[in-house]
Amino acid sequence: MQLIAHRIANKNIAELIISKEIFTTLEDATDLMGDVYYQGFDKLIVYQKNINPSFFDLKTKLAGEILQKFATYKLQLAIVGDFNFDSKSLTDFIYESNKGNLINFKSTLQLALN
Repeated sequence: MQLIAHRIANKNIAELIISKEIFTTLEDATDLMGDVYYQGFDKLIVYQKNINPSFFDLKTKLAGEILQKFATYKLQLAIVGDFNFDSKSLTDFIYESNKGNLINFKSTLQLALN
C-alpha cells in the first residue's frame, strides 16, 4: 500500500495506490480510515478498480456502512472510476452522494483532487 500525498487549498489529500482489493469489510475500511487520519490527511482518494465488487451491490449494505463511517468521522472520500452501472438504485446513490462534499464519485484523479 502506498499513499501519495497531495496538498491543495490547505487540504492534505491521500491517493491510495494498492494492488489488492479494499473495502471488503467494514473493519477494513475503518482500519484504512484510521491509518489515513493518523497520518494527517483530510481526504482519501481510492480507485474503483481496487474496491471489492460487493461494495457496489447495495443489497449487501457495505457501501452504506462504509460511507457512513467516512461521513461520521468527516474524512472526505473520493472514488475514481467509470460508474456506468445497470442498477438505477446504485446510479441514484452515486448521484445523491455527489451532491454533498464528503463522499464523491469522480471519473478522473484531477476531478477528485478538485
